[in-house]
Amino acid sequence: MARLKDKYHQEIIPEMMKKFSYQNQLETPRLEKIVCNVSVGKATENIKLLETAAAELAQITGQHAVVTRAKKSISNFRLRANNPIGARVTLRGRLMYEFLDRLLNLALPRIKDFRGISLQGFDGQGNYNLGLKEQIIFPEINFDKIMEIHGMNITIVTSAKTDQEAQELLRQFGAPFAKAR
Repeated sequence: MARLKDKYHQEIIPEMMKKFSYQNQLETPRLEKIVCNVSVGKATENIKLLETAAAELAQITGQHAVVTRAKKSISNFRLRANNPIGARVTLRGRLMYEFLDRLLNLALPRIKDFRGISLQGFDGQGNYNLGLKEQIIFPEINFDKIMEIHGMNITIVTSAKTDQEAQELLRQFGAPFAKAR
């Protein structure tokens, strides 16, 4: 079993039940899925960039990436409908907990001048969105073999009903939130 999943069952559930006075263990919020998304704007000119971005995303997450396609044609961006423009991965179960563990304990502390993740990323329904500017913060990526530095969006979907519950859940997992100014 993944280390964070053990921690969730043994430490986080009792702590959350005490803090929010839940009557049942099944009321406590839990992680449902983590979605990682990469968009490569220059993929219209060079499809090789998209292939390497999808391979890097698969290497980071440990799961094959699905190529996403444009829904509409936008002439200003030289984009046609159904052109490949990005890649995404949806993680559930053991891979989700392992990825979250690597993200919180290995990748985020490697960001230059890191002061914590923003509290503004909650969407009002208990989900958290995090944008990363570089994929090279993950230790799985070999810096010498990358073609181009690109960012990625990570969405952590929880079963929490409010942002406060989701924030406390992520804080219990070890998410380093920035101090309010």
